[in-house]
This record gives sequence, structure tokens and C-alpha cells, in this order.
Amino acid sequence: MNVGIIGLGLIGGSFAKAYKASGHTVYAKEIDESIYEFARLSGAVDALLDDDTITKCELILIAIYPRAAIEFIQSNASRFSPQTTVIDCCGTKQSICACGFEAAARYGFTYVGGHPMAGIEQSGFKYSKANLFKGASMIIVPPKYDDILFFEKIKELLAPACFGNMTITTAKRHDEMIAYTSQLAHLVSNAYIKSPTVREHKGFSAGSYKDLTRVAWLNESMWAELFMENKTNLLSELDLLMASLAEYREALQNEEYDRLRLLLLDGKRLKEEVDRR
Repeated sequence: MNVGIIGLGLIGGSFAKAYKASGHTVYAKEIDESIYEFARLSGAVDALLDDDTITKCELILIAIYPRAAIEFIQSNASRFSPQTTVIDCCGTKQSICACGFEAAARYGFTYVGGHPMAGIEQSGFKYSKANLFKGASMIIVPPKYDDILFFEKIKELLAPACFGNMTITTAKRHDEMIAYTSQLAHLVSNAYIKSPTVREHKGFSAGSYKDLTRVAWLNESMWAELFMENKTNLLSELDLLMASLAEYREALQNEEYDRLRLLLLDGKRLKEEVDRR
């Protein structure tokens, strides 16, 4: 299979390595020529994805920021073959899916919204690895929801990445869920670490500190764009969190031991409930 990959950061680079390791031909496009050359020399990429090679690809994976992904689709949609399946890997879905579905209907290729639920704190090609997606969930926003053969084809196209499961949803539902499960977590972690106490944490911190601050180390440009893309949903989740924190603060301020204990118990019970599912 001929695979085209746009963007050779952590996600795009990991896809390149996974497909190359499975014996496929990988074409890639990366704005930083030095990264592209390094990927090619390291054997993760066969050749440049250009106006000629793009027409040969059965699968194109777009692993860049949402706005850039939209621009890429709009600029290249007429070059995609009717046999090409285009899957974006952006962290928000409504804007990119609206663009992708419209372009696919106009030019006759297949477009699927996608979001691989895998990653690490570091970004960039040098941290990419062929097994990054092994066992992880791949969220899919399809153009149709009632075609089993279509989903089997998507699974086959993505097989070299070794995802553990495929979650099917709508672009709207994706953005609502990701605002809570991913974006809010990154925002809270990044804000939490801004306490002056953080500079003196060594010797006083253990697993809870490490867990809560892990994703404070982020790509600020990418996450700022993702937060803005999903502003309404993220603000809603942030308001809920701030209201909840206000309850804990009030119980502390007023020395309401029983109220505080019940707030903590409610959180503990909810955690137990969702972990059993």
C-alpha cells in the first residue's frame, strides 16, 4: 500500500514508522525540510509526498494542526484519487470534518475524521515510535454509520498501527468528550504547576504530583489552537470544575468537616463507579 503522511511530528512520525515497519511505501510532507530529510535517512520515509506521488496513495494521514489540515485538504482535494481514503488525526473534529466531508463529496475521494488516543509528553519526530498506537483507541468520525464493510476497510487501512479498538462517534460528540477527557486535563495540569511551591517540590512529592503534572509539559502552540477550536465545550467543562472546586474551598473555609468528607466521598464513589465499567 502507498501511504501519504502530512506532518512528521510525534503522531505523523509514529504512523510513518509503523507503516514502514509493515512493509508499506511511505511518502511524507513536512514543513521543516531537515526533519523530512532525517526521517528519510532514518528509513521511516521512502520519498516526498508531492503533486505526483499524492495521486498514488491509497491512504493519506494528516497529522498537523486543525487549521493547517483544513488548508491542506482545500488545496489538494482535486489531486486525491477516487481510490484514496483521507484520515485526519486532529484533536478537534467539527471544523475539519465539515471541510473534509464537503471536499470528499465534491471530488469523489473518501474522507474520515480520526483522532488516535495515544501520545507522550514530548513532541516531535525524534520521540516518535512504531508502536506508539499499539493497543490504543482510534476515534473515527465516518461519513456513514450503517456500512459494516466500510468500517472493515477502515480497520484494514489502519491495521499497521495496531490500534486496540475503534470508537465510532460524531464530530460534535467527539469535541464534547475530548473537552473533558483531554483538554481540561491538560489545562488543569498546566495551571496547577504554576504555584510558587513547585520550585521546592523535590523531596516532598511522589506519584500524585507526578500524575497531575505530567501533561503540563505540552506543545503550547498546538494546544492553544485546539483549546480555541473547542472553546465552547472547554469553557463548559472549566465552569463545572471551578464550581466544584468552589464547594471544596467553601467547606474548608468554613471548617465544615462533614461537608468536606462527603464531597470527598462523592468523588471517590464516582471514581469507583466509572472504573468498574
